[in-house]
Amino acid sequence: MKTNRLLAKLTSILKPISPTIAAVAVLAAGAGSGRAQDYSDDWDYEFAYTLGVQAYIYGFPWINMAQYRWQWVTQPPTPDNDHPYAPLNQFSHATTLKDASFQGGGDPNTDTLYSMAWLNLTTEPVILSVPAISRYYTMEIASFDSDNFAYVGTRATGTNAGNYLIAGPNWVGACPTNVTPLTPSRTPYVLIMGRTLVYDADDLTNVYAIQAQYQLTPLSDWGTTDVPPDDRNVWAPYSTNNDLAVWKTMNRAMTENPPNVPSQQGLVDYFAQIGVGPRQDVDQMDDATKAGLRDAATEGWIMLNQYPTNPPSSYLVTNGWVYPPPDNGHAGQCNDFMTRAGSQSLMGIIDNDAQEAVYLETSRDASRQLLSGANTYTITFPSNGLPDVHAFWSITMYGADNNLVSNAISRYKVGTYSTTPLATNTDGSLTIYLQNASPPTDKVSNWLPAPAGGFHLVMRCYLPGPAITNQTWGPPPIQKVRAPAGPSLRIQALTGIAKVTWMDAAGLRYQVQFATNLPVSDAIPWTTLPGDVTSADGNYSFTDNCTAAFKYYRVQRLP
Repeated sequence: MKTNRLLAKLTSILKPISPTIAAVAVLAAGAGSGRAQDYSDDWDYEFAYTLGVQAYIYGFPWINMAQYRWQWVTQPPTPDNDHPYAPLNQFSHATTLKDASFQGGGDPNTDTLYSMAWLNLTTEPVILSVPAISRYYTMEIASFDSDNFAYVGTRATGTNAGNYLIAGPNWVGACPTNVTPLTPSRTPYVLIMGRTLVYDADDLTNVYAIQAQYQLTPLSDWGTTDVPPDDRNVWAPYSTNNDLAVWKTMNRAMTENPPNVPSQQGLVDYFAQIGVGPRQDVDQMDDATKAGLRDAATEGWIMLNQYPTNPPSSYLVTNGWVYPPPDNGHAGQCNDFMTRAGSQSLMGIIDNDAQEAVYLETSRDASRQLLSGANTYTITFPSNGLPDVHAFWSITMYGADNNLVSNAISRYKVGTYSTTPLATNTDGSLTIYLQNASPPTDKVSNWLPAPAGGFHLVMRCYLPGPAITNQTWGPPPIQKVRAPAGPSLRIQALTGIAKVTWMDAAGLRYQVQFATNLPVSDAIPWTTLPGDVTSADGNYSFTDNCTAAFKYYRVQRLP
């Protein structure tokens, strides 16, 4: 079975970022299981399989968007699954800033509060109204293919109040006075992903007041006081009990929201030969074709999940930081269907165009080693070398589980709007300290706390300048701080207790680590003990419970 070739190469699959994505994974990954007959030498099977993988990549946004629309419109959130929830043509506003107590993964954004809305433009346009806003905000507006088609916000339309008409692909009519028409959507269903800058928790009530003034009004109700009834009439994606469920969901979503890109129509017609696309029915295909489609869905899903951990070589990596693809946000309109499916849809549902925001990520230091809280690191921006942005920038710390990192000072990011202003060095440069233990007092303002284990960083640049949008600027590399040579340690072992002592200059700070084995070939698994050790007279010591058969200690002088 062809799927086994890719399964053998797959070393890790990205954890789904939400229960909805997990449902898609079940649909796809289970699609090829339990096949009773071997069709591997059947021409119809081979044709459906090879073409089906391409059709799956092309059509994945329709599967994904159908899942999210159903969940956000019809399924109330629960404590274990907090997500947007509102009827069609109404906003669902986020009201809390994520912190380390949120364990839903997905590298949560702590710069803005989201305002989400699913629009049904099948019968008429909807008018988006926004107030005058003196802070950064944006309304990213995407068709059902996950490609953006319009923006409202600080960059696109300015800071004044305004009304904007959002129409579907077939609407013909007059736009009301004092309403600005936007580029029409390619599809009748549309997703709005709004973001409003929030400075900190004390600023939340100010953002609530702005969110309350974001309004969506059907054209037929414009100029009246009529309030349309709640509409949650959204069909559910096909059950995972059906082994062709992904294709049936894709076909129904494409029938409702045809791709509507003339240059891609030949490709859509080609997929129809295997029963995939608008007005197609996979149940009518022969058994060999169905088997090929089941296996194609399996392999297509595996390919997409490889994408985040093994992106194409065309991705620009500078100083260890990875740029997103230049066409992210509208990749499908550039015929870049793998980026649209893997980077844009799977990882982000929809993504901003580079002119609005660029997110760079890294999990490695300047030596290409994985980042770990067992080490200490610095990022130093030269004088006048901060990210070139017209709005703001931030660097956020995430653990290996893609969640914010719990820490004693409840700090999850640094940047333009750090809760404590960042301090510059005497030469005008700016150094950020990445480490698990607190640095000296004079450096705490620039400390971004790291977990004890692995971590990664996301740098968000809002309204980036041309050096970032053109990908000619690189953030500074992450430098590992080389610990000075440690002093000689003396160990006294008592029953269940180890006392470690050493001598050094007075007033220094040390971090203590231990290991219970010293492997020959692998990195030593050091564990950092909480707190640090200091001494006023140069005689340093600590005691530790020592019930292990062997326990090895080392101390590292902190900056």
